[in-house]
Amino acid sequence: MNSGTVVFNTSMIVFREGLEAILILAAVTASFLGCNRPQRRPVFAGSGVAFLASIITWVMAGEVLSKFEWLGMRLEAITGFVAILVLLIVLNWFVHKVYWTGWIARHHRKRRELLSDTSRGITLGLVALGFTSVYREGFETVLFLQNLRVTAGSAVVLKGVTIGLTLTGIVGLITFHLQQKLPYKRMLIVTGVLLGIVLVVMVGGTAATFQDLGWLPKHEILTGVIPAWAGSWFEVYPTVETLAAQALAAAFVIGSYYLAEYVRVTRPLRAGQAVAKRATAPPSAPALQASAPAPQTIAPELQPR
Repeated sequence: MNSGTVVFNTSMIVFREGLEAILILAAVTASFLGCNRPQRRPVFAGSGVAFLASIITWVMAGEVLSKFEWLGMRLEAITGFVAILVLLIVLNWFVHKVYWTGWIARHHRKRRELLSDTSRGITLGLVALGFTSVYREGFETVLFLQNLRVTAGSAVVLKGVTIGLTLTGIVGLITFHLQQKLPYKRMLIVTGVLLGIVLVVMVGGTAATFQDLGWLPKHEILTGVIPAWAGSWFEVYPTVETLAAQALAAAFVIGSYYLAEYVRVTRPLRAGQAVAKRATAPPSAPALQASAPAPQTIAPELQPR
């Protein structure tokens, strides 16, 4: 794989997971206003600990995989397969509906419980809230990037990590310090499409590795039509198996989107029911201070309280 492709894939994975972590933190801390504003500090402290824990997890995962370097190309195939499975789950729109809504709802419930607690344990609870908000995304990122590290080496992957963290830091600065509203929905859609491209690339590369190992048959097709650079940049190779695997991966992600839309929108409309809409941005301070009730079209568990 071309090193530029590895850097792009890495940066997009880090930025996407970082964006989701920021959205969760913003949704959790948005109601910490007035006398509750100091409660943001332990939440951010917990998120900082989670960042350090993610780095430690990365190092530990690298040490474990280094013990299996004798597997050679088989290690690359195995880590690639695991990364693809996790990425398919993250890009599954149907699962992501449950993932996002349930995860945010649990954090809101925990936040309300902590704010109603008068004991000293509230600080530790808020630290734990910030930790879980970030470490889950960090752990997923570690799983993704280990395959790229095995394939291209740590130096190339760290370049992409630096770019992804820089983008995440910019979004975090705008969100928490400048208090500016960003087009979160569009950002999620764009990064989702880019992650879809990353998925197709990873599937093609892993399928080609399986062929080199003899784990998949190899039937050439479109030889001379697909240029050599397509393999270096996008892992697109002129074989039936690699192209079919990439097509199935793309169909899975697109199909899960339409399935989620059918279950959440089309079917309720046909039954004459109201369509629930999921919040795609953290609540703003003016909205939290307003006395008017929140729109009923937004899921109750995502409403600011």
